[in-house]
Amino acid sequence: MSVEPSDFVRRLPIGERISLPEDGIPFWEVFPYEGDLRIRVLDEPVLPEPPRRGEDGDECPGCVDTEGPTLWSDAHWKVRGFVEPEGVPAQVMLLPHDHGDLADLAPERAAQLGGMLQRVERAVMSLGGIARVHINRWGDGGSHFHVWFVARPEGMMQLRGTCLPLWSDVLPKVPAEEWQETNRRIARALAAEGGTAHVV
Repeated sequence: MSVEPSDFVRRLPIGERISLPEDGIPFWEVFPYEGDLRIRVLDEPVLPEPPRRGEDGDECPGCVDTEGPTLWSDAHWKVRGFVEPEGVPAQVMLLPHDHGDLADLAPERAAQLGGMLQRVERAVMSLGGIARVHINRWGDGGSHFHVWFVARPEGMMQLRGTCLPLWSDVLPKVPAEEWQETNRRIARALAAEGGTAHVV
């Protein structure tokens, strides 16, 4: 890890007020907020960066499954649900059993990844009433590779695109029993193509 800021970081207006661009995301029709918004002032960089969860001997939530129920698994992959309902019809996460980030995936797992992305998307789409399944990979929170699947409800054009996770944060949460049934249906759909459903 670097201990000195990169040229890119050195050019950033750290500590200064940044103006909203006139064609930026806050002006898109899919942005969930309105009113007076300001861009936060950038903090100084933190270098070297602190370890993510699962690094430097920290217990890895991706390995021990402490952050949500495993809905489905096979010999190499698992799909995890979320205990607490979200403001979208469905949201799950795909993880390999083996610890590591995307660059660390064994060649066999990397070769399987495309098929697994399709398989999980099909399972979420099988719920019905889903227009799209947004697939996202963020790696700043944990060091165990994981991919998010977030379902956009059919007909809700205002929820399209990159702002769907923001909408999920502010929309009414799905009732708990419905959320649990959704997780069961996704698990069964995945198991229909092999592997084991852990919630039935």
